[in-house]
Amino acid sequence: MQLRNGTALTGGLALAAIFIAGCAADSSKVFQGYIEGEYVYVASPLGGALTNLAVARGDTVRTGQLLFELERGSEAAAVQQAEKNLAQAQSQFDDLNKGKRPTEIASLEAQLERAQADLKLSEAELARREQLAQSHTISTEELDQAGAQRNADSAQVNQLTADLDTAKLGAREDAIRAAEAQVASQAAALDKARWSFDQKQQFAPTNAFVQDTLYRVGEWVAAGNPVVELLPPGNLKVRFFVPQAALPRIKAGAAVSVTFDGGQRAYSATVNYLSTEAEFTPPVLYNRENRAKLVYMIEAKFSPADAADLRPGQPVDVKIPQ
Repeated sequence: MQLRNGTALTGGLALAAIFIAGCAADSSKVFQGYIEGEYVYVASPLGGALTNLAVARGDTVRTGQLLFELERGSEAAAVQQAEKNLAQAQSQFDDLNKGKRPTEIASLEAQLERAQADLKLSEAELARREQLAQSHTISTEELDQAGAQRNADSAQVNQLTADLDTAKLGAREDAIRAAEAQVASQAAALDKARWSFDQKQQFAPTNAFVQDTLYRVGEWVAAGNPVVELLPPGNLKVRFFVPQAALPRIKAGAAVSVTFDGGQRAYSATVNYLSTEAEFTPPVLYNRENRAKLVYMIEAKFSPADAADLRPGQPVDVKIPQ
C-alpha cells in the first residue's frame, strides 16, 4: 500500500482558494480553504493477472474486506511443494532421534541372548577342563583352547551389548543438528511460499471510500502497481492559509469551524499542522497591499463521522478561535 497526497484541486484553483482578504464578513477570523484527501493506493508486491476485482468505484469498504485478487496458481503449487519438503525433513529428523526400529532391536536382543548362552556353556567347559588338567587327564593345549573359547564368547557378549545400547540411542549429535537445521530451512521456505501466496490477495487496511479502481479483470498488473485507490475518512483534512498577524491565535490541537455552500451545519476540525515557512499571496491577486503580506498554511482534520459529508477539492470557509 502507498499513501499519497490526493488534492483534487488544480494549481490555479488551489491558489485562488487561499485568498484570505475580503472574502468573509469578518476577515480577521474567517478564511477560505479547501478540503484535501490523502489517498491510500493498495497494491500487491507481486505481479500477476487480475482475476477478481471485488470492489467498484464509489463503494464503501470495511477493514479486512477483500479488494482484489491476482492469479496465484504458481504460488499455490510452491506452497504444496514446500509443505512436502518440510514433512520429509521432519520425518528424517524424527527418525534420527528414534534410533533403530523395534524389529532391529529385537534381533540384537536375540543375538545377545544366544551369545550369553554360549558364554555360559564355554565357562562351564573351561571349569571342567581345568579340573581334568589338574589330574593330567588332558593336555595343556586343550585347556588353552577352552580358555580361548570362553574369552571369545565373552567378547561376543560385550560387543552385542554395546550394539544393543547404541541401537536404542538416536543418531550422533552432529547428524541430528544437521537434520534440525534442514527442518528449520524448510519451515522458512514454507513461510516464504505462503507469504507470496497471501500477497496475491489484498484487503482493505481500514474503513474507506473506494475512490477509484485502476485495472480491469484480465489485465496484467505489474508488481507494486496500485489496483484500488481508497480514501479513509480519517485522511480528509481542511487546508487554509492565514496571515502572519492571525498566526498567534492558532495552536496545534485547537478546534476550527468549517462551513461550505449547502451545508446544514458547521463542522469542527482539529488543527494538526502549522507550516513553519511563510508564503506570499498568489501573484494573480493584483492588490499591492495583499501581495506584500505573508501567509502560513494550516491543516486541520475532521472526525470520521464528519468526514463522510465532505469531498476533496470542496471550497470551504474556516473560522478560527477568537
